[in-house]
Amino acid sequence: MNNLFVAIVQTSIVWEDVDANLSVFTNKLKTIDTDVNLVVLPEMFASGFTMKGKEKIAERYDDVLAWMRNESSMGNYTLMGSTIYREEDKYYNRYLVAHPDGRVEFYDKRHLFTMGAESKHFTAGKDYIVVDVKGWKVRPFVCYDLRFPVWCRNTDNYDLAIFSANWPEARREAWMTLLKARAIENQAYVAGVNCVGEDGNKLIYSGDSAVYDYLGAKVAECETKQEEISICELSAERLNKFRKDFPVLTDMDKFEIQ
Repeated sequence: MNNLFVAIVQTSIVWEDVDANLSVFTNKLKTIDTDVNLVVLPEMFASGFTMKGKEKIAERYDDVLAWMRNESSMGNYTLMGSTIYREEDKYYNRYLVAHPDGRVEFYDKRHLFTMGAESKHFTAGKDYIVVDVKGWKVRPFVCYDLRFPVWCRNTDNYDLAIFSANWPEARREAWMTLLKARAIENQAYVAGVNCVGEDGNKLIYSGDSAVYDYLGAKVAECETKQEEISICELSAERLNKFRKDFPVLTDMDKFEIQ
C-alpha cells in the first residue's frame, strides 16, 4: 500500500441546475495539475440538497454518472460524490464511486436528515461498502451519517473514511468536531467535503472541508467560505505503524447493526 494523494473539492453549487454544475466541476477538475488518486466532491454536487426537485434531478442520473466516469477516466483517478437516483417509486441519495477503469460502485445514504424532511422524500440505504483505491480501503459516508458512530465504526479495518456533505454553517462546530472524533476513534484518516454559499432554501454553507489523520490532526483544509481544492498526501507507513504500536481497535465492543 503506497501513499495516497487525495483532492477535496469545496465549491458552491448551482441550485437544481445539473448542466451548470457539471460545467463548473469540469472546469474545477481541470485545475488539478498534480497526480492524484482520489477526488472527492460534496453531497448532491449536481443539484444542491434538494427535496422538492428530486424528480427532475433523478431524471439526469445517467448524465451525472456518465460525466463522473468520463472525468475519472480522463484524470486517471477515482471520483466520488452523491446525486439523486430513482428506482421505481423510490428515491435514493446515492453516493457514486467512479474508478478510472470504468467500474462504478455505489452506497445509498443510510441516515436521512429527519429535520430537513429528507426521510419523507428518500429511502434509506441498508448496506455499506468499502472500496479499494490503490490498495487503500476507503469507506464512503454521506453528511448526516457523521453523527452516528456505530454506523461509522471501523469493523472492516478501513484506512480512510469519506464524508461528502451539504452541512449548514449553523452547525459547523459539530461538523468539525465530529470529523475529528471519527478519525481518532476509528484510527483512520477522515476526509470531510462540504459546499459553500447559499442554496435554494436560503441555507448558508461555510465549507470547512478538511482531512484529519488518525490522531485528529489536520493534514489538509479548505479556507472557510471559499471555493478551493486542497490536495494532500496520506502516509500508509505512518498509519500502519500507529495502529501496530497503539492497537485501540482490538478492544472495541462487539455489536450488530440492525
